[in-house]
Amino acid sequence: MIVRPKPNLIGVLTSLKGSIAKRIAWRSLMVTLLASAIVFVETWHSSYFSKVSATPFTLLGLSLSIFMSFRNNACYDRWYEARKAWGDLLVEIRSLARETQVIKDNNERHRLLGNLCGFAHALNARLRKDNELAASGPWLDPVPRNNAGDLCGRILMQVGQQCSALAESGAINEWRFTLMANHLTRMTQVQAICERIKNTPLPFPYTLLLHRTIYLFCILLPFAMAEPLGWLTPIFTAIVSYTFFGLDAIADELEDPFGRGENQLPTDALVRIIERDVLAALGATELPPLLEPVDFVLT
Repeated sequence: MIVRPKPNLIGVLTSLKGSIAKRIAWRSLMVTLLASAIVFVETWHSSYFSKVSATPFTLLGLSLSIFMSFRNNACYDRWYEARKAWGDLLVEIRSLARETQVIKDNNERHRLLGNLCGFAHALNARLRKDNELAASGPWLDPVPRNNAGDLCGRILMQVGQQCSALAESGAINEWRFTLMANHLTRMTQVQAICERIKNTPLPFPYTLLLHRTIYLFCILLPFAMAEPLGWLTPIFTAIVSYTFFGLDAIADELEDPFGRGENQLPTDALVRIIERDVLAALGATELPPLLEPVDFVLT
């Protein structure tokens, strides 16, 4: 995710970090070169373009803009829901850590909170298709023997069993056990929300139709603008293609908020916050530093 002060006018025009321009540069350049070739042909054979009207492109451009706004809103909703889910996870772990203050056995409390931190690491790795056991293993007690199945679910089950054992032994009362179980249930809901976002992308025909229509519109547009605009056509074509290709590429990034792109969620930084909260709850005085943006990018 890009974290930087609001740029001034020069920064807005020249900033490339976090910009979508790098991803669409070749596409926009090819369409602009095509527009230049069409204008060159029009200067020698203007009769070929005399009957080309801009009216269909006006109607198609308006429809395409509305269609793209629907897709971008759908993709942003996925990004926003993922961000909200990770915020809820942070709240639940902090709340559960507070409930464990009544546990007198420091070793048992350390195991329980360590497993919670391991769950955050495992969930982050699961969403990025990394090795869950390698990411969460240093925090887990006991460490699972394999990485098969739903490791995140098994970690929460282990924490639930620990809470149940504490309730049976009288270390926590029934009311506090119920509160802790409710926190674990909501953490399961967070996992389910994140997995739903990760594993169910937008319908492919919906995306494919938009991709094809954008390419057709940008390729055919110079034919309508060549006669009335002349050599201004490549400039306006570049602007239109940058806008449409850019919005399309932004939607592609937002559709999967758990990647490692410049505009996706900084889940590594959120996991580090959870680490610090857990260690502070356990009384540690030396905490790992917060992750800072590197060249304005927070991972």
